[in-house]
Amino acid sequence: MIIMNCITPVIAFALVSFSLGQLGDGLNIFQGIYLVGVGWNESSVGVALSLMGGTALVVQTFAGDLVDKTTVDRRIFLGVASIVTAISALMILFVQEGNNDHALIFGTKVLEGIASSFIGPCLAALTLASFGPNDFDRIMTNNILWGHIGSVASAVFAGALAYGLYPNIKYCFLVIGFSAIVAILFLKFLPEGDPLMGRGFHGKTVTQEDGSIIASHDNTDHPQAASYLEVFLDRKIFVLCLTGFFFHFANANVLLVLGELMGEDNEDGSVSRKAIPLIAGAIVLAQVTMSIATVAGGKLTEMGVGRKALFLTGLITLPMRCALIIWWKDSGDAFLLSTQIFDGLGGGFFGLLHPMLVADITFGTGRFNVVMGLTASCFGLGGTLSNLLGQMIVEHMGHVASLTGSLFVSLIPIAIFGIFMPETLGQRGANKHQGSDLEGIKHDVHYHEMA
Repeated sequence: MIIMNCITPVIAFALVSFSLGQLGDGLNIFQGIYLVGVGWNESSVGVALSLMGGTALVVQTFAGDLVDKTTVDRRIFLGVASIVTAISALMILFVQEGNNDHALIFGTKVLEGIASSFIGPCLAALTLASFGPNDFDRIMTNNILWGHIGSVASAVFAGALAYGLYPNIKYCFLVIGFSAIVAILFLKFLPEGDPLMGRGFHGKTVTQEDGSIIASHDNTDHPQAASYLEVFLDRKIFVLCLTGFFFHFANANVLLVLGELMGEDNEDGSVSRKAIPLIAGAIVLAQVTMSIATVAGGKLTEMGVGRKALFLTGLITLPMRCALIIWWKDSGDAFLLSTQIFDGLGGGFFGLLHPMLVADITFGTGRFNVVMGLTASCFGLGGTLSNLLGQMIVEHMGHVASLTGSLFVSLIPIAIFGIFMPETLGQRGANKHQGSDLEGIKHDVHYHEMA
């Protein structure tokens, strides 16, 4: 009971983020290894692993819109999404020997894509609803950090189980089911916050002693949200979508190529036991570096360093990574593995700044989560095309040609963001679509003074 009473909203968000971090798609690599090991061909594995991303690509914008407009407690959405994601991922345990059971895996990957599309928007909405725009950056940084730590833990546990049980590695996926259970247990400690603030409006709120926010009893006003067209045509959103598309278009295939360059395959084409710790190590090294980049980015943000400088820092690491892999392709696995530090830096700054930029641009429009979904869909489209075209180039022209293509494409988002994106730090809420929000601000200040 004493331990339960010590779980503040900040700690609860950290625990849930840690658990949800273990539900990420990092274990898809191990799923691919397992399916090849039981007789699936590479094309079937490729279709299975791309179905989740393809489904999320379509669903994410609509999921964000639903999270914005719903009157249902967003914690319920988050819980259901976590359970469905875990159950879908665990269906791989029922795959039999041979190149069959396609319908089972293909169907569950579609469900996993739908469910996972709600996790990010729900967590971001609950964070904004519970701590408001002023503390959003600090709490979201903490959430992202613990999400990375969760990804590290899942990769370590799954990699150790996969290596120990090789070639029968299917039980490593129980890590996903356990993570979902932990997430559900701690969901009840998350505050609901102010539902209106969770979609990017200024609410009429009361600040509690633990720093979290609750909607006041008379929070009955419903400000008018900006039109979809006006929000989607905002130049800053267009630049962010385009930047993220080209970044992921250049980036997603690089890890696949790196995995193909490290270790050796068995004679039947399946991944060797030696490659498992290398793949797990690549995931862990990237996620650890992302954790460090997240902490550093959060501290720099608190010091007033602008979004643009930090985001560009993340973008610049990608061409450096591609160049080093090309240079070190024959230098051994240790050199290749070390390039994941740049993946961690790029992914860390990108993942940290993405929700902050969206909050800066959309706060006051009531379209925070739908834009989170829209941008994520653009990023996913880039990643999907990257895997498809990048592997085609590998097949016909080799690894160096694929990496060289990624290197040149990675220069495009740097130019787009550097030239066309203005600084957004300090602009949160400076939106013409405040409407009755102005009264909400005054009311909010009044309650803060009384709290």
